[in-house]
Amino acid sequence: MPRIRCETCGIKTVNVPWSRPDSGFTLLFEALVMTMVSAMPVAAVARIVGEHDTRLWRVIHHYVDQARARMDTAEVTEIAIDETAARRGHDYITLFVDIDQARVLFATEGKDADTVAAFADDLAAHGGDPEAIEEVCIDMSPAFIKGVDENLPNAAITFDKFHAVKIINDAVDQVRRAEQKHQSLLRGTRYIWLRNPANLSERQRTTLESLPTRHLKTARAYQIRLAFQELYDQPSTEVAAGYLKKWYFWATHSRLEPVIDAAHTVKRHWDGILRWFDSKIANGLIEGINSLVQAAKSKARGYRSIRNLKAMVYLLAGKLDMRLPT
Repeated sequence: MPRIRCETCGIKTVNVPWSRPDSGFTLLFEALVMTMVSAMPVAAVARIVGEHDTRLWRVIHHYVDQARARMDTAEVTEIAIDETAARRGHDYITLFVDIDQARVLFATEGKDADTVAAFADDLAAHGGDPEAIEEVCIDMSPAFIKGVDENLPNAAITFDKFHAVKIINDAVDQVRRAEQKHQSLLRGTRYIWLRNPANLSERQRTTLESLPTRHLKTARAYQIRLAFQELYDQPSTEVAAGYLKKWYFWATHSRLEPVIDAAHTVKRHWDGILRWFDSKIANGLIEGINSLVQAAKSKARGYRSIRNLKAMVYLLAGKLDMRLPT
């Protein structure tokens, strides 16, 4: 770009209508790059266009940050919260999803109570009100429960039903592993007990029918698990509460320690589990977004920084108004 010398301001580069200041790219090239990175890894785009990917990340951050600055959260009342792995090990980012519009509102590093505080601040910065959040769907993480209680004071908590069922599933698997030490016929049957009968293959169904289920502790735990799933088929909160009481009595008198521990966990989260019958919200949406993010991360063979990962989350699942040059 041509430069001018000003006695007051010093040397300045001329601004032109077809490029951003200090970008080094034309606006149309940036629009092309943004279109490509939404469908393929940034490193692959860099190879195609003949640029280092670091320069392309600068473009991505510019447009994502601008689009997020325009985001309006004034109408948000129902959210889902869940964490996803940022990289191998114990690095996570927590995603906050607007259930009504199926979009990621906020992504932040970590998975503790402070992430909810950061979300509340970001929500307010974009026109939303933390006190206007009426429903929150989370897993049974104590950190998330604490964060919601402290920062979203009017939100009713629904514990995600898939996480609730997983707790019982894990108990069944613990019973199987302990019994397998004395019952060799249980070897190779793990996934039979973790699936619903309707989802078993012919081979698995045949194997299940051949087992002496009357005498197996694992079979008793399996029936308790199936009964817990039927909780979500109940027609109302009142009926479900009565059903859950009967299930709890059965589970706690099963003489199966993992099942008893799981039942006590259910008891501690009783109200949030039954809240599903009023809110009817679950984390299935956010699990789908997590899968999308993990698939993109796998294709890209990871991202060099958490900031890059968050930018891709917003780009892929934020439903941002990008306003790319045309």
